[in-house]
Amino acid sequence: MYIVNGRGWRGRRTIFTAFYGDISRDDAAGVAAYPGAMHDILINGLKWFASGSGIIAAAMIAHDGGRRLTGWGFVLFVASSIAWVAGSALTHDWALGTQNVVLFGINLFGVYRYLIRKKLDV
Repeated sequence: MYIVNGRGWRGRRTIFTAFYGDISRDDAAGVAAYPGAMHDILINGLKWFASGSGIIAAAMIAHDGGRRLTGWGFVLFVASSIAWVAGSALTHDWALGTQNVVLFGINLFGVYRYLIRKKLDV
């Protein structure tokens, strides 16, 4: 629903405004009054952790600093995938969740390949 100054797109007061007044989700003073504030903080924290850890993991793997560094990059990718799956479950974004379940499996294989399995002599 499109909301401007507590009114819906047809100029009527919205249910949100009727119960909670003219507070916004981004208003620092209104965070305590907004019932879903802690839920939003959790979701945003998960998303930022997932994004940041994914960026760092990609840099670690792209650096190609050896098997150990690459393996720990995959460990970080696993943590990122878990955070994305949790965040997507909380927001009901099933496409993102499905993608990260698959990436979780691929990243687990990377952890196995670079940290657990012995290097094959060729």
